[in-house]
This record gives sequence, structure tokens and C-alpha cells, in this order.
Amino acid sequence: MDHELKHTCLHDEHVALGAKMSPFAGFDMPIQYSGIIDEHNAVRTAAGMFDVSHMGEIFIDGPDAETFVNHIFTNDVRGLGPGHILYGMMCCPDGGVVDDLLVYKEFESGFLLVVNAANIEKDYKWMLDNADGYQVEIFNDSESWGQIALQGPQSEDALVRYFGIEELRELEFYTFYDLEDEDGGRIIVSRTGYTGEDGFEIYAAPANIKDMWEALLEDGIKPCGLGCRDTLRFEAGLPLYGDELSPEISPVMAGLSMFCKLDKPEFIGKDALVEQKANGVARKLVGIELKDNAIPRAGYPVELEDETPVGVVTTGYHSISLDKSICFALVDSAYSALGTPLFIRIRKRVFPGEVVKKRFYKTNYKK
Repeated sequence: MDHELKHTCLHDEHVALGAKMSPFAGFDMPIQYSGIIDEHNAVRTAAGMFDVSHMGEIFIDGPDAETFVNHIFTNDVRGLGPGHILYGMMCCPDGGVVDDLLVYKEFESGFLLVVNAANIEKDYKWMLDNADGYQVEIFNDSESWGQIALQGPQSEDALVRYFGIEELRELEFYTFYDLEDEDGGRIIVSRTGYTGEDGFEIYAAPANIKDMWEALLEDGIKPCGLGCRDTLRFEAGLPLYGDELSPEISPVMAGLSMFCKLDKPEFIGKDALVEQKANGVARKLVGIELKDNAIPRAGYPVELEDETPVGVVTTGYHSISLDKSICFALVDSAYSALGTPLFIRIRKRVFPGEVVKKRFYKTNYKK
């Protein structure tokens, strides 16, 4: 089966480092190097780096670029300044989620849309299928880019050491800089990430990404796999497409209405989301903290004390940073209020817990 998996530009580096590899979104990706706990703690206390070259980069340009992006995107890009970034979703007409993504406002008229690896082809087709009547060029350039996520409180110092550009310290959260390599190739440095810590995502040609990875390794930055990427994003209350967002889980259900600008003139899915906000939804995504050390896993049932099933776990771990067993769960809305007692069935036993805020860990973004 392995020959069917795609490789990122850093694949050989991971193998050379002895990473535990596993299929993810059609790619052979590193799950861990030194261990999930070690890597997780490095990002929380110092700095770690992730190969995220599997993510997709789709560029949209043309006279109607802004109007078109606003048509397919739940957030509002009108008035978004060059060098700024927005998070949001692309939705189906019924409010279900096609993907969640970042939109970068380019320095010319266009936009860069960074999409999830498993959804690149689907998203590209969705954009093309919904572009009728818009003067836009839509270009899936994912193959031309590699990407490193450098995350943690010491990531700024490491980035400045690598590039030798002190101005990078001035980058604000959800903004980006354009740099050039020696051959005039483009490098994008954004103050974004998926860990709850300060950090950066660097996009460049694969050869540049390899050079940067090796230099950061030599600088003592710990390589991190997808295992701790999941534990970090989960503690910070960040959703993963396919778990907390999907065609069946709308932004309203997931508690992400703040990224849906229902007051803008139109976007695909707006009417459905307006209706959901007005009349409520059957299920909501909640955080649950267990009173016990048992570990809730995705797919485990959520029940009331009388064993009535009211939901299902979407992501669960024994939190590395907080030393508590916690999970996200999609539950009947009647049981979504903070403090509601709920029970997780783990094999033949049930374990008590209660609904808590989904952001389990206090995030440390640079404001």
C-alpha cells in the first residue's frame, strides 16, 4: 500500500531521523520522533517544528477575486488589508462544512487559500464549480510549496536567527510577511499556527524548506509529529476537520459562529446558518472533563446517568499539559450547558464528567 502514499519534500528527513511514520490524508507522515509527550512539552515550553507541507495552497486572482472569496467563505474579506489573514469555513448550502481554511490577502489583488491536506482536490473542485459568473483565476499550486510550522514561546527567536531579519518580531498575530530567497523565489512567513502557542508558518519552495528544516534542527529545535499536533490543538480548543467539523457538523453546531459573518450580503450556506442561529441546532460540540483518569476516545458514547445515549466523543485524551482526562463531544443541545453532568462509556464501564469550556488550555498567542 505504501507506494500509493504521497511524500512531502521532507519525507527523507523524517525517515533519517527515525520518525514513526503513518498514513495521513493520503501522505506518509511522521506521527512522532522522540515521543508525543516530549514533543508536546517542547512546543509548550520552548519550540518545536512540524512538517505541514501536505497542506494545500490555492491562489485566487482576477477582478472579482474579493467578491468570489466572500461568496465561498463564511468570514468577511471586504476591507481585509494586504498582509492580513482570516480563519473561516467554506460551507454547503445546507450549512455543513466543506472545509475550514485560512485566507491570506495578497499584496496585489489576489488571495491565497490554505486548505486541509485531505480536502485539496475536493476544495479546488468546489471553488471551480462555484465560480460561474465571476472573473477569477483559481490555481491549485499545492505541489510547488513546502511548509514548516515553527511553534512555541522560543519560536520567534529561532525564526529571527534563521532569517537574520529583526523586523519579523513585529509580525502581529494573523499577519504575514513576504520574503525572497537568493533566486528571487517567494517565501511567506505568517504568525499563525495550530497549537495554542505563539508561532509561525513558513511557506517556500521545497528546496528552501529542506534547508530551513536542517538549519532549525542544527539550532536545537525539536522535530514534532502529527501525534502532538493533535494533542496541542485539542487542548487549545481548535477543531480538526473530519472530527469537529464536517458536512454533518456546521459551524453553529461546532460553536464557531464568530467566524461566520451573517451580516454580509451573501455566501454559500448563509441562509441555513442564519436559520440555525435563530432556531437552534439539535446537537452542539462541547468540552467534557472526566472525574477519573480513564481516557475518552473518538466514537465513545456520551450518556446521561440513566444510560440514555445523548452524544458521541469526537476527540479525547488524557491532557499532557493539564493532567486531566478531557474530550470534545457532539451532544444533544439540551445537555450542552456548562456544568451539565454527563457520562462517557468506555467499554463496559461509565465514567462521570461535566461540560466545561472547549478551550481547555490558556492559549499564548502574541497579541
